[in-house]
Amino acid sequence: MLPVFSLFMPLHLAVVATAIVHFANNVFKFALVCKSIHFPVLLRFGIPALLSAIFGGYILTTISTMNGTFEYTFLDHTLQMSWLKIIIGILMIFFAWFDLSPRFSNLTFHKKYLPFGGILSGFFGGLSGHQGAFRAVFLSKSEMTKDQFIATSNSLSLVVDIGRLIVYSAGIVFLGELFQTDLKGVEIDLRNIIIFAIVCAFLGTIIGKQLVRKVTFKNVQKVVGVLLIFMGLLLILGIL
Repeated sequence: MLPVFSLFMPLHLAVVATAIVHFANNVFKFALVCKSIHFPVLLRFGIPALLSAIFGGYILTTISTMNGTFEYTFLDHTLQMSWLKIIIGILMIFFAWFDLSPRFSNLTFHKKYLPFGGILSGFFGGLSGHQGAFRAVFLSKSEMTKDQFIATSNSLSLVVDIGRLIVYSAGIVFLGELFQTDLKGVEIDLRNIIIFAIVCAFLGTIIGKQLVRKVTFKNVQKVVGVLLIFMGLLLILGIL
């Protein structure tokens, strides 16, 4: 969702818009699965994740105000790079590679490291929205049932969303800027894009809940991973 939103709006707003859709969808999923939450894991992972998500969100708001840009010419086109695009692009490539690499696909940590996993997941969730990879790695050894894993993972994702949205709305990246932003000289209201994405996310949740016990998505994961690496490169090079 982040790379798609970045096609329609400045990158820092794309991160905020993604957080809004992610939060709304997580609230919806929470209502469906909350009965299976494993509360000891939720507390040990969630409290550090919340605090580090706030810190990660603060770092994002700080980077988004940095004035440093780098321009270069390619095929008679002037392209502009920025620190925010470079950092988000690198993180996008790293986490796509993290998901695709066989070396990391079986990586797990003992449950005693849950607070450390919360710190990592929360920080990168607040900074760029990439929280799922570390969360899955650290929860995989927590001895939960499949239903508990899904419910607890959703709740932890919701906790991170709450933390980063608090910072996004109170800090330099104002939510009001998202709803009426001047893009390429045209005044565009982005609310319809966000509402449409939320509706699609709800539909995906309903369909996914029916398929979760029947289908694996390895091929989809590979396609998405390759596309994320490609989009990350475009961000770093200033093409997007």
